[in-house]
Amino acid sequence: MITITSKKGWNKTEKLLKNSLGDKWFSVLEKYGSQGVQALSAATPTESGKTASSWDYKIVKKGGKVSVIWNNSNIENGVNIAVILQYGHGTGTGGYVQGRDYINPALRPIFDAMADAAWKEVTST
Repeated sequence: MITITSKKGWNKTEKLLKNSLGDKWFSVLEKYGSQGVQALSAATPTESGKTASSWDYKIVKKGGKVSVIWNNSNIENGVNIAVILQYGHGTGTGGYVQGRDYINPALRPIFDAMADAAWKEVTST
């Protein structure tokens, strides 16, 4: 195990590491955000195509962390249709429509690619 100590703190080191990447990560996340939208659109069960074409993403920076958030804007009667397709829902006549896990398989390759890109960036010299 390697231990590193500092008598003056790590503020300058943390600032250097954060600034070394700068906004480069935003362009990387933009790429994967867009790929995620394409994957979700292709994987979404379609009847009218409205839910499949309603995917979008945003990049959020908060508390020193950056996240990619995918969203589907197809909402009918206060219900997000992408969510009920994923998890299932009751019908107006007392029946139940089983959900279909389409979101996780669609995004898994995107997550893997993002992790690979981050690992390459961290380990590159």
